[in-house]
Amino acid sequence: SHTVHYGLIQDTDRVLDEVMVSVFEPPRTFTREPVVEISTHGGSLPAKMVLDHLLCLGARLAEPGEFTLRAFLNGRIDLTQAEAVADIIHARTEKAAHVAQEQLKGSLSQQVRNIRDDLMQMLAHLEAHIDFPDEDLPSNVLDDVKKGVSNIENEIKKILLSYEVGERIRTGYKIAIVGPPNSGKSTLMNYLSKRNVAIVSDVAGTTRDVLQTNLNFYGYPVIISDTAGIRDSKDVIEKEGIKLAFEKAEEADLRIVVIEPKNVDFYGFLNDLFNKNTILVINKSDLNKFDVKDRLNKYDPISVSFLKEKNIDELLNRIKKNLITDMKFSDDVFVTRERHKNNLKECLINLQNFIDKTETLDFDKGAEDLRLAQVSLGKIVGKVDVEAILGSIFNDFCIGK
Repeated sequence: SHTVHYGLIQDTDRVLDEVMVSVFEPPRTFTREPVVEISTHGGSLPAKMVLDHLLCLGARLAEPGEFTLRAFLNGRIDLTQAEAVADIIHARTEKAAHVAQEQLKGSLSQQVRNIRDDLMQMLAHLEAHIDFPDEDLPSNVLDDVKKGVSNIENEIKKILLSYEVGERIRTGYKIAIVGPPNSGKSTLMNYLSKRNVAIVSDVAGTTRDVLQTNLNFYGYPVIISDTAGIRDSKDVIEKEGIKLAFEKAEEADLRIVVIEPKNVDFYGFLNDLFNKNTILVINKSDLNKFDVKDRLNKYDPISVSFLKEKNIDELLNRIKKNLITDMKFSDDVFVTRERHKNNLKECLINLQNFIDKTETLDFDKGAEDLRLAQVSLGKIVGKVDVEAILGSIFNDFCIGK
């Protein structure tokens, strides 16, 4: 039961504040432990005075993440839900918050548990066939187990497809702005950020390090990197910046290559920078006659003027189209962390080992592969319960009748 109480908090004869105290009884609390919430008057001083008094009486401040840890240890949430709490706190967009909320509700956990339960049942059937070969067991047990494992393998592969999207939603879609010096990269960075993140100057090579900013772009978290101008240089510091520019381009989800009509000497770099997720932007199209555009038609360029704000909408729409295409996934269940991905891949390896062994009728070793596959799934939610297999065996089969 939950109750609310009114009263005064006093330090000897001195009244610290007039408060409301809410008492929450387990198990219907976040940690499944008794919880007391004290509501003080507005402002930080009353709350600080009450908190200091409670600390003097023997209370202590919670460690970072301690309430979520207690909720996990008491079985209130599993590991994926605990991770979702952190993701909700750090979410920068509604989409990221939505994905984290779905995970907190247990969407990924439930899907993993369902697969794990199916595996447990298949393992029970297989072990019953191995341990009790002379009993009256269904003749198609082995065929059903192999078919079921194959279906689970396909289901896990489908879940893994969501990782690339889920990880981007959680950490941010990476956009790298690259190109030669003084082509307008920093201007584009500032335009997208709607603030002066980068210094804009007519002096070539102003940006020597990678500048990054986080922003909400059409509801998606985006990390934009403005990089050093790419050119042949003998300056040690500038060469290091150019090296970082290529590295950022390599790891980016989308590359925006910004050039201007006079950058004839840059055409040799284009093939190195281009892939299917690259947008070529020709800036300063209002100032210079562009005689060699035919050489770039295969890159489907966009001619813009950041100064005159010409064709900026077309560029934004192209970025949005790439982003939404890359972030599109039909299911609300997302794998958002590398830990989940690695455990699912580990499960797939064990399932494939099972399939290989059962092809050679080595069912004893195949059963161990199913056990390992189940353990891999258990790691995702933080639960490994091998003993449950025994109960499943005797529930499914009438053995020793």
